[in-house]
Amino acid sequence: MKKALSTCFASLAMAAALSAPVSALTVEGVNVPESYSAMDTELKLNGAGTRSKWFMDLYVGGLYVPETIDDGEAVINADEPQAITLHIISGMITSDRMSEATLEGFEASTNGNMAAIQDDVDQFMNVFKAEIKEGDVFDLVYLPGVGVKVLKNGDLKDTVGDLAFKKALFGIWLSDKPAQEDLKEKMLGQR
Repeated sequence: MKKALSTCFASLAMAAALSAPVSALTVEGVNVPESYSAMDTELKLNGAGTRSKWFMDLYVGGLYVPETIDDGEAVINADEPQAITLHIISGMITSDRMSEATLEGFEASTNGNMAAIQDDVDQFMNVFKAEIKEGDVFDLVYLPGVGVKVLKNGDLKDTVGDLAFKKALFGIWLSDKPAQEDLKEKMLGQR
């Protein structure tokens, strides 16, 4: 009887371990979830890394896609649900600094040709007008036929643009001129 009980407990413990949720990836103390739900699509964490500038860690960026991929251009051009999350980890990020860096990113990802998406960029930049503080989380969720849903700390702030805007936005991190090369590599699961 004792042996049967210990076998039963061992089996239960094994079942519990196998059915436990997969732990999140931890980057700079931020738990980055393994999955993200966008509409009715479950997205997988493709990779995550830290955006640094002047030896300071600013935010943790994560990329979520339907199927893992290591090609930035393919992610940018895909007309499928995708998400990028930005976990602010520095009090040095202000609304003005985030706006300035994001505009520089749009300039780089569009090779300076933002005319076709300028109205969308202007609309998107309004999200950064409110105070930004350490611990804030921005979710940039692209849904085909809907646009990019912009959430701050889980609250929907706006829905912007279409596929052309999404390409420029995701290009900030994944284009040939990314905000930071090693962050791009980590988001693409290359390191």
